[in-house]
Amino acid sequence: MGERLRSRALAVSHALLHRPWRRAQAGAIRRVLIAHNLLLGDTLMLTPLLAKLAANHPGAEVTLLASPPIVPLYAKHPHGVRALPFSPRDSSTTRALLEEEPFDLAVVVGDNRYSWLATALRARHIVAHAGDVPWTKQLLIDETRPYSGMPTPWSEMVANLVDGGEPPPYARGDWPAPDARDFALPAVPYAVLHIGASTPLKHWPPGRWLALAHHLEARGLNVVWSGGRGEEAVVAQCDPEARYASFAGKLDLPQVWRLLENAALLVAPDTGVAHMGRATFTPTVTLYGPGSAVLCGAGSFWRDVPQRALTIEAFPCRDQRILFRRRVDWVRRCVRTPEQCAEPRCMNAIELSTVVAAAESLLQGPPWRNSGTDSAVGKNT
Repeated sequence: MGERLRSRALAVSHALLHRPWRRAQAGAIRRVLIAHNLLLGDTLMLTPLLAKLAANHPGAEVTLLASPPIVPLYAKHPHGVRALPFSPRDSSTTRALLEEEPFDLAVVVGDNRYSWLATALRARHIVAHAGDVPWTKQLLIDETRPYSGMPTPWSEMVANLVDGGEPPPYARGDWPAPDARDFALPAVPYAVLHIGASTPLKHWPPGRWLALAHHLEARGLNVVWSGGRGEEAVVAQCDPEARYASFAGKLDLPQVWRLLENAALLVAPDTGVAHMGRATFTPTVTLYGPGSAVLCGAGSFWRDVPQRALTIEAFPCRDQRILFRRRVDWVRRCVRTPEQCAEPRCMNAIELSTVVAAAESLLQGPPWRNSGTDSAVGKNT
């Protein structure tokens, strides 16, 4: 039996064992579970939900499930949250969770299959977004709420799964920096160019990355490359002469946090590292190609963070309306694979001059309030 099947068998068997015939509505909320299996960026977008729970239920113990490499980011309990490791690929993480005391409320995010895990953990009331398929994912959910009918950041739609007043906007220092193993930081001031992404369709042309690096160097910044494991070759394409130092594949997430929090600027595609730039309050330029600058936008919670979101609005093939298997009419995104799309035309359409201008606007200092979504200058056909 594979690990995924073991994890699923544990969750289903315990859910059937503990499923009550009648669930009481959530009353006094003392213990909250946030159940999901999201990647780094989506996990960080849960922060408005954490802040809202902290603001409306002071003293409640909020437990966030997270992929094991992400858990150390929460070691100092931002917004009072306790993070526990969970991976369907490691049944021992599911077994450990079954030792938890019951939860008064479970918020299931993204894939509603994790309502079975929430039931196995004896959650008394489970809330999730409506519309997931198949019907077995909805079977154990007590309350469903629809996605917004108008353009709204996904992080705000997640926060709206719980009632109460809105939390104050995110401020520098709200998330205590996690401890990180020592490594040699670049000399300040420096800029981090994170070139990696989950798909090649989010890659910006190598020549433009190098030209951007030259511009920032001429401006007096030390330039360093960033990327995940296996992305060293992508850095080599951008900088074949290895003119600038590279941290690609060398850092764990707490170390990436330290690299970003000391940076004068971060430029990245729409990736988890770009979202980490918000948490570290780093001036960040995010390049949106196939992804949606609306769904991943700052919203009201992140509005004070210095950031620029660059996108080509109404790009013709950014036309898919599915979000976590639900059809949402206003959504415009693209999750095609490289086999389905020959080249990242939406990324190629973002001009170097647009990125340089956005970077300069952040390097020149506040105000940031107009730093929402910019329509990048470029061709959209």
